[in-house]
Amino acid sequence: MSTATMIDHAPYLERAFELEVAEGDERLAGVAGEIPPFVRGTCYVNGPARFRRGELRYRHWLDGDGMVAALTFDGDGVRFRNRFVRSRKLTAEEEAGRPLFRTFGTAFPGDRLMRGIGLESPVNVSVFPFGDVLLAFGEQGLPWALDPHTLETLGEHTFGGRLNLISPFSAHPSFDPESGEMVNFGVSFAGRSPSLTLYRVSAAGELLQRRRLPLELPASMHDFGLSRRYAVFYLSPYLLAVEKLLRDGATVMEALHWRPELGSRLLVVRRDDFELQASIPIGRRYCLHHVNSFEEDGRLHVDVVELERPVYGEYQVIPELFTDAPRGRPVRLVIDLERWRLCDRHELPYDAAPDFPAIDPRRAGRPYRHLWLLGISHAGEPGRKFFDQLVHLDWRHPERRDVYQAPAGSYLASEPAFAGDPSAAEGGVVIVKRFDAARVHDDYLLFDARDVASGPIATLPLRRAVPAGFHATFAAGTAGRSTS
Repeated sequence: MSTATMIDHAPYLERAFELEVAEGDERLAGVAGEIPPFVRGTCYVNGPARFRRGELRYRHWLDGDGMVAALTFDGDGVRFRNRFVRSRKLTAEEEAGRPLFRTFGTAFPGDRLMRGIGLESPVNVSVFPFGDVLLAFGEQGLPWALDPHTLETLGEHTFGGRLNLISPFSAHPSFDPESGEMVNFGVSFAGRSPSLTLYRVSAAGELLQRRRLPLELPASMHDFGLSRRYAVFYLSPYLLAVEKLLRDGATVMEALHWRPELGSRLLVVRRDDFELQASIPIGRRYCLHHVNSFEEDGRLHVDVVELERPVYGEYQVIPELFTDAPRGRPVRLVIDLERWRLCDRHELPYDAAPDFPAIDPRRAGRPYRHLWLLGISHAGEPGRKFFDQLVHLDWRHPERRDVYQAPAGSYLASEPAFAGDPSAAEGGVVIVKRFDAARVHDDYLLFDARDVASGPIATLPLRRAVPAGFHATFAAGTAGRSTS
């Protein structure tokens, strides 16, 4: 079926990418419903927010300059702030008055790379409070430090000078909920000697450990799992031909190739010394996001969102997104820790292109039951689509489906963020942003985490719409350390 004859399942979606985005600071008025009293803190969201620079229109959802938004719940009500991350890319291009740098999916004559070896990050993927700063992350570059209250950009964060511009550093760090340690990774895609670099950083920001492990293939990885004793990497055969990027002027999107015949593997690495423990074949599917990993009864449980194939190609060409969204499911891969082999596999019965999984962060790296994701109701049908379902699933009762369906013409525009109830071991709310494309209007929605199908318990309207975000996190207190 040609694109011209596809049904449009996402009317007015283009308006999300045409917004004239302004930075701002406002107290919200007109809140409908009830905000539970335990919701005190800040929900942070990072995502691409500018999709045009001069006459250049970006092609890919990952191309836009990063903007961080903060929704703060305090004794005076709710406050919303949003500011661009003043990255090197944004600052240089604003000074030049034109685009300068190649992006994930857009190349143009005379474009530049960072030191000729990689993209200059737009810092547009995720955000986490860490110590006394807020860290905004892009793919494969160092994070940028922001003031957690004002969102002012403070500068690139080098962890006390121990890392530099060419240190590969992913946008998906993991945090131990007890020690506060950060563990992260980065991939070097050197054609003949690709490698995985692992980092462990104390809660005080001291780089405690760094180690490089060789990879057989230059596999693209966005996320990983962290249990009490292990770091787990799902290596899909989605390979980056870095010479195309460096020599041929290709975009990252053009340099990525899906090779399912090569198979996927789990790499399991010990947390205490970053020694490779096992490399386990697991089939031919693709993983963008992990859900959680934990050890129990001599087994390592690795929970991921497993897709039929990579999803990055569905992020372009803006605004024609997800025209052929791959189906997938939350999957639990169970590893026997004595024999180091895959001994079981469980799937949850939701396959409408799920993504952006979230759990109660108090259970990170520990056994847990509940997870929340976004989904696309028209997955499997041709035509433009976008996330329009919030889904709550329960590993203990996999047959149950607790689904909120957004009204027609509105879309869910951020990863769900969980805010826990301190008085209830599994209680809390889930926060997600909703974009009403027909009215060009934004709300933040609060849901009872255990009953999202009943709809929001509170609706928080913004005065102006801001672009869809990627990853979100909730920090208890107005600027505390991340709980997600």
